[in-house]
Amino acid sequence: MDYRTLGRSGLRVSAACLGTMNFGTGGGVGSCDEPEARRVVDAFLDLGHNFVDTADVYTGGQSEEILGRAISGKRASVVLATKAFLPAGPGPNDRGLSRAHLTRALEASLRRLGTDYIDLYQCHQWDPHTPVEETLATLDGFVRAGKVRYIGCSNFTASQIVESRWAAERLGVTPFISLQPQYSLVARAVEAEILPACRRHGLGTMVWSPLAGGVLTGRYAQVAAPDADSRMGRLLASPAPMARAWAGGLLNERALRIAGEVGKVATDLGTTPTAVAIAWVRQRPGVTSVIIGPRNLDQLHGNLAGFALDLPPQATGPLDDVSWSPAVTPVTGMTAQPSLSASSPEPRR
Repeated sequence: MDYRTLGRSGLRVSAACLGTMNFGTGGGVGSCDEPEARRVVDAFLDLGHNFVDTADVYTGGQSEEILGRAISGKRASVVLATKAFLPAGPGPNDRGLSRAHLTRALEASLRRLGTDYIDLYQCHQWDPHTPVEETLATLDGFVRAGKVRYIGCSNFTASQIVESRWAAERLGVTPFISLQPQYSLVARAVEAEILPACRRHGLGTMVWSPLAGGVLTGRYAQVAAPDADSRMGRLLASPAPMARAWAGGLLNERALRIAGEVGKVATDLGTTPTAVAIAWVRQRPGVTSVIIGPRNLDQLHGNLAGFALDLPPQATGPLDDVSWSPAVTPVTGMTAQPSLSASSPEPRR
């Protein structure tokens, strides 16, 4: 089993991290009922993997509840990660990274998960309305109280990572040991500044959406009119502008070119596009763990094939080239940074 140290810590996690956003029903995103979710968790842990990630808002809290019951009796062998930030109620203090919200959010997560501690407690995103010093002091208090073992962040920019690290040093409090960013062949912008910042400041990475919302599996043949029942179809029809924008950024002509190359490599290697896409991101410098989000046992085993596949240079070369974009080049301040849109330039050769 491939276990890796998470950032500048002693915590060992599996290269595969089980994401549980799909656990639960009726929440708009979830499509994995509890019996199937428990089969997925059991199979994942039985194979020796130990890292599981959720969040307080996934399927309205169902994800944490289902996961808590699934790992009951196995808690000591699981590295359990959850997140807080997003709205948990209608009030002005029911969201964010303030002491008021985080304290209530942690207690609620502990209750839903049926545990008295969280291994990795993460800030789901940056809070521009709360001083980072307040957030870090609050999280440090959780660690000192034994309710949290380690802390991490998700979807932070490079400058926010650096600011958080400096604040922790000034205060003498527990620093972040991990970042959870989006990373795939379609979304490589983290390579420019975010991954280097993580390496410099001791953060491991647990990357999400390695399949680019399913685009890299080859299930989408064209940009227009994806199946209404597909993930992209649901997101593009969502009333939430951010969901539509995220889906539009992943389902475009450039992404389909990349998916086509993934399919060619998979054919040449006698494997699946899913395995190739996951293996590519797993092998990238700076990646500690890759979050997968299977909805059933078949998808779990299909995803895990990517952790047993080592891509040879003759496969990674074409994938690197077709997926390259100006977004992976750091901004120096001396030249304009080209924007990456759905009509991006031809890939670098």
